[in-house]
Amino acid sequence: MTLELKNVSKTVDGIAHIHPANLTLAENGFNILLGTTLAGKTTLMQLMAGLERPTGGEVWFGGRNVTGVAVQKRNVSMVYQQFINYPNMSVYENIASPLRVARMKAAEIDRRVREVSELLKLTPMLERKPAELSGGQQQRTALARALVKDSDLVLLDEPLANLDFKLREELREELPRLFSGRHCTVVYATTEPVEALLLGGHTAAMHEGRITQFGATGDLYHDPADLQTARIFSDPPINTANALKQGNRVTVNADIGWILPDALTALPDGPLIVAIRAHHIRLLSGDEDRASQLSPVSGRIRVAEISGSESTVHFTFDDLTWISQSHGVHSLDVGETADFGIDTDHCLYFTPEGRRLKP
Repeated sequence: MTLELKNVSKTVDGIAHIHPANLTLAENGFNILLGTTLAGKTTLMQLMAGLERPTGGEVWFGGRNVTGVAVQKRNVSMVYQQFINYPNMSVYENIASPLRVARMKAAEIDRRVREVSELLKLTPMLERKPAELSGGQQQRTALARALVKDSDLVLLDEPLANLDFKLREELREELPRLFSGRHCTVVYATTEPVEALLLGGHTAAMHEGRITQFGATGDLYHDPADLQTARIFSDPPINTANALKQGNRVTVNADIGWILPDALTALPDGPLIVAIRAHHIRLLSGDEDRASQLSPVSGRIRVAEISGSESTVHFTFDDLTWISQSHGVHSLDVGETADFGIDTDHCLYFTPEGRRLKP
């Protein structure tokens, strides 16, 4: 069933927590709310669930206006980052509790509980109480209780945040598959752009209570409509600089500039903002790199971080601080000068007000 927000807003004590939002979520697929902490993701989910009533607008679900319908009268499940379980019940009974409320037959309850417990690696812990579990195990129990209910609407508010890295990776792969056969609308909130890309589906980028863009996740990443959406969908943060377009050339400063791709030369001349993600700026090493098609820039190292097979480097030039993310392990000292190459084919261009400039 389709969930639709029609000009929905939420104001508390005169402060807008959610600005008027119009959104139709994809049915039978993942819908992701992506934004930093305090972007409004949890509030928007509570409005969808009926836990909060909007100040303005309407919430429609399955072709019915459910704006004034209490959450108890909706078939909704919600999992928060902070795990919530019944302390006096076993893990088995915690998972089974919504099915018992629905008066499901014992054999079906047992089948569902054991199926979801196996998926979430909870089978050995079914007879334990929540106090006997680790934090990650408790969160898995809360997640299992939401999954077993087979709700029409499932809201997952950063549900993997308290899990260990390995289990998070496994569940990121399993969750879309788990829901693919269920006729429900799934909404998943996250602060991590990488997690959104891994889950796929559709994404709503959020900033300070506003939905800046909604669409297929890959489209938002590759084709952001504005600078704010590009910033939301970049980790490390996207690099930006004020620039000037004249003819077929873009100039950042007296030393840094490049020729625009043919498709972009028709853009109007004048000031603009150029943006490029960190992995499209790499360290140059050797004559072969320096002779490549990358636009060169030299910068002073501020921070150098090695993570697995990648090196992330924060560097300054003029009054700008940019970030480079290169394959391989590169040994650099803070304060030294290094050469970088900008892959200008992957630059994004925006008006000074932040609107995307495209051919």
